[in-house]
Amino acid sequence: MALPNTHFGPFGIETILRNKHNLFFAGIGGVSMNSLAILAQKRGFSVSGYDRAPSAITARLESCGIPVYYEADAAHVKDADALVYTVAMPETNPEYAWARERGIPLISRADFLGWLMTGYKRRIGVSGTHGKSTTTGMLSKILTCAGVDPTVLNGAPLRETGTVDRIGAHDFFAFEACEYMDSFLDFQPTLAVILNIELDHVDYFPSIEAIRASFLKFAGLTGPDGIAVLNLDDENCRLIQRDLPCRAVTFSRLDPGADYSSANEDLSTGYPAFDIRRNGETIARAQLRIPGEHNISNALAAFAASVEYGIDPDAAAEGLSAYEGIARRMEKLCVTKRGAEVYSDYAHHPTEIAATLKGARAVCRGKLRVVFQPHTYSRTAELFDGFVSAFAESGADEVLFCDIYAARETNTYGVSSAQLADAVTERGKPASFAPSFEEAARIADEASREGDMILVMGAGDVEKVGVLLKEHCAR
Repeated sequence: MALPNTHFGPFGIETILRNKHNLFFAGIGGVSMNSLAILAQKRGFSVSGYDRAPSAITARLESCGIPVYYEADAAHVKDADALVYTVAMPETNPEYAWARERGIPLISRADFLGWLMTGYKRRIGVSGTHGKSTTTGMLSKILTCAGVDPTVLNGAPLRETGTVDRIGAHDFFAFEACEYMDSFLDFQPTLAVILNIELDHVDYFPSIEAIRASFLKFAGLTGPDGIAVLNLDDENCRLIQRDLPCRAVTFSRLDPGADYSSANEDLSTGYPAFDIRRNGETIARAQLRIPGEHNISNALAAFAASVEYGIDPDAAAEGLSAYEGIARRMEKLCVTKRGAEVYSDYAHHPTEIAATLKGARAVCRGKLRVVFQPHTYSRTAELFDGFVSAFAESGADEVLFCDIYAARETNTYGVSSAQLADAVTERGKPASFAPSFEEAARIADEASREGDMILVMGAGDVEKVGVLLKEHCAR
């Protein structure tokens, strides 16, 4: 069971931390927790933390002079003024339990981030069921190319830094805003990007209506002087537009009446090129270095957000054209000894899968083989038909399904990857179940030849298949 988010808000946390010095981070090696620890240290706090095992992230923390413990012990927090925790931390963690019993303030990761970001003037929060990390990465590149030295906190490592963050000045703060457990409602955006809204995280959200309501609240956090950048091509974005309490700025590939739209799209190479129009007037042209026509929408969102905050359109287009992607978003890993290219992608929702496979098919010269690991039993069960259609109707030539990644769940749904493989096969697409990552890597490797692509896809630990394939790559 996940720990609850706190909801002190910036003023409450400011009160808690007034005249305080020592912060302890439980789960400090997490993807974003480590960034918060470093930002807190730069704010003048004395920071330490716990994580389960050494990693490249904890090595980075230690190089910044932040002590990291690898065995949980209540003694580590005896001098702490507050404990910041990730909701994935079990309540039995000795440090968390000791702090709770003794009344040491406990602050959840999202709540703490919401307080930290109030130190920045322009705060761009990127939300949506799909495309958040890519769009945040695009924003990072745009703002960097424009010379404004942004601070960025993403959900995946940026190519420029090799980390999920970029520590810059205090004018621009661009961040990925995740909706799971309403974490993004603790943030303080001045501009909210909403890329799309679909049914997901069904273990938390009971309906699409509940999800829409949360995204509307997120947009409302910008205040009456704020901006919501909305995708008019998404039905649920259109539904919340009429109730927005802030100014709406729209983007679209399909509606030339949107504030920002694309035109003269060239998809011939698989890497989109397109004009960008504002109020019907062409103001820039972009040539993306990442495949997939869905990235045109992501690019329009990043472009609109940056230009609305004063970035020159030519500089914004230059940033988009220079953007080379982030980790695990159609990331090329290697070329096998037989000449197949190996890519890794994070797609784990049917819509993401369909878009990623369409983009992969556009750039793949030969056979496209996919190794996919479903993420959580609840998502697999609730969206089962969507997963089947996404694969069966794709340009993939073969799909290998690995065991479902349980994450925080137990399988009370009676669903399995073998069932997915059977259902996809019944729809006419060759598919099978691989009982282990080793077997999946072996089958994909032995079947692939020069010009083929092996795409390792999913949000769990399926990237281990990519590691296995890299170990046998010739170049």
